[in-house]
Amino acid sequence: MTTTSGAATDGAHEGRIEGESLEFARGLIRIDSVNTGVTETTGNGEARAARFVAERLAEVGYEPEWFKPVPGRASIVARLRGTDPAAGALVVHAHLDVVPVDGQAWTHPPFGAETHDGILYGRGAVDMKGFAGTMLAVARALAREGRAPRRDLVFAFFADEEAGGRYGSRWIVAERPEVFAGATEALGEVGGFSLPLREGRRAYLVATGEKGSVSIDLVARGRAGHGSRPTPDNAVVALARAVTAVADHPFPIVRTPALDRFIGVLAREFGAGPVGDEALDGFLERLGPPGRLISAAARTTVSPTVLEGGVKRNVIPAEARAQLDIRTVPGHERTIAAELRAIVGNGIEVVERGSIPAIESPMEGELIELLQAAITGEDADGIIVPFQMPANTDNKALALLGIRGHGFTPLRLPNDFDAFGQFHAADEHVPVESLRFGGRVLWRVLRGS
Repeated sequence: MTTTSGAATDGAHEGRIEGESLEFARGLIRIDSVNTGVTETTGNGEARAARFVAERLAEVGYEPEWFKPVPGRASIVARLRGTDPAAGALVVHAHLDVVPVDGQAWTHPPFGAETHDGILYGRGAVDMKGFAGTMLAVARALAREGRAPRRDLVFAFFADEEAGGRYGSRWIVAERPEVFAGATEALGEVGGFSLPLREGRRAYLVATGEKGSVSIDLVARGRAGHGSRPTPDNAVVALARAVTAVADHPFPIVRTPALDRFIGVLAREFGAGPVGDEALDGFLERLGPPGRLISAAARTTVSPTVLEGGVKRNVIPAEARAQLDIRTVPGHERTIAAELRAIVGNGIEVVERGSIPAIESPMEGELIELLQAAITGEDADGIIVPFQMPANTDNKALALLGIRGHGFTPLRLPNDFDAFGQFHAADEHVPVESLRFGGRVLWRVLRGS
């Protein structure tokens, strides 16, 4: 690619990054790229968002590559060549799709990208068009500067993350893996959000692992009949008992390396002694909403999400089914089905629908040191703290190629701001100053790569 002179000062670059981060985030939010999970009803919003990205990358000399597995669904990937071919490339990624807004009580237009009192509102403000805009701004700044980084940087803007990446990251990994040739590490969601520790001291979370996910159905069968004549083997009753048994089952805490590091750092910051399993949930409660996220990541969780059974009020059905959303600690995805069979007992069929294994990445090394240095450059007392994500991101698809993913989309936030609570919520929003901070940090990270 062709680059321009690097004579501009760091301050000028950072100022332009701050302005473009907000401009591009707002531009992307205004594009309705809702992913319904069904291609026929999703529309072409992702393709329009991809065009927005591609045009702005091309303006500064990139040659963005398009990936269109089906009409309306598109991803964009562009590479900035580094000076050291032997250094593993770094993938920086965001997704361009968002979840639906139907049935939610928004007080600001979800695709209006309005700003009020220093706050940007709109679907994707946090998840994750805000970071996509920041990525785009920093990629352009690197091209304008004209100074190549040490390692290749691969900027990926994916479709379909909100529905598992079938037409986004997973499609590219399966069909065009050469796009990520030489890549060894990745930065994407979810992490980088600040967490208050004590006066003037913040932790910035970095996801160094993601729990596995397993899809399982519970199926109860019985004798069909008229609703006026109760049967002893009513499938709905049997299913209800099974679902209750699963919901009441206490899955134990599993002390992964990421959890132990997280608890150790916070215990030192709070002046607390060792935190045992029995005291862990209480200890995490003092962190507020982020603490509940860490608590969920510390054990396998099972959430019944869909119940199916019966077609008419006065007909006892022969079958009833429950869909379970299961998030497993590393390794548990191989044994959870057998454990559920023991919990629900005889008479309930446990049907496995698929699984994605957990991933774990290093908590130490050059990249972590670089993230810490970038945070310190903008927040002198800020510290990087690893944690395990309880959900899936595009890092799981990249892991199939051996790329070690980290969740880091930096935002310095007000102490009472619940970043994780913004995901998929009505009136999703983010402070404008937090976006500016994120742009400065990402600039430091990628310029130092």
